[in-house]
Amino acid sequence: MSEKKTTEKKMDFEQALKRLEKIVEDMESGEAKLDESLALFEEGVQLVKFCREALDKAEKIVMMIQQDKSGKTTEVEFTAPGEEK
Repeated sequence: MSEKKTTEKKMDFEQALKRLEKIVEDMESGEAKLDESLALFEEGVQLVKFCREALDKAEKIVMMIQQDKSGKTTEVEFTAPGEEK
């Protein structure tokens, strides 16, 4: 059910991250009952997955602008350090 909640709301990355922070805070407080903690954990897992997918998508579209020796600028697909295509 929490997966539906996340996808039905059509959260953006910032909203998902804020909700995830609230879940962590609630779980760390120790006040939630076991079943509530499990539901929060499940929702948190879905939010982490959502955030990871959003970051992966953003990484794929990030372009670095580089200048060649003649001063001409070209767009080059972003590659994380240590990552090869």
